[in-house]
Amino acid sequence: MTRGLSKRVGIATDHGGFALKEELMAQLRAVGHEVVDFGAYGLNPGDDYPDFVIPLAQAVVAGQVERGIAICGSGVGAAVCANKIPGIRAGLVHDHFSARQGVEDDHMNVICRVAGP
Repeated sequence: MTRGLSKRVGIATDHGGFALKEELMAQLRAVGHEVVDFGAYGLNPGDDYPDFVIPLAQAVVAGQVERGIAICGSGVGAAVCANKIPGIRAGLVHDHFSARQGVEDDHMNVICRVAGP
């Protein structure tokens, strides 16, 4: 990805995806994207992904970020949660092909990821 294609990207997770979120934020920033962190901001086992994914989805709809990345244990819950916000098209993505097709053909604006391996 070139710097000319940089985007303002939001990212959200609960404690289960905290490590992946931190890694993805570093990678996105390294290629020139501006990243907005919607949390979690630490490893709190009592937090829950909807508390972070819903504000992310609302920010995408409001145009505060261009795209979103939502992470949870399976990725499915984050997708269901995000898709409850009108204007969101979220999908669970495991590979580059699905991510590209989802954005280009289906106008996906939130990519959902699995927190673990």
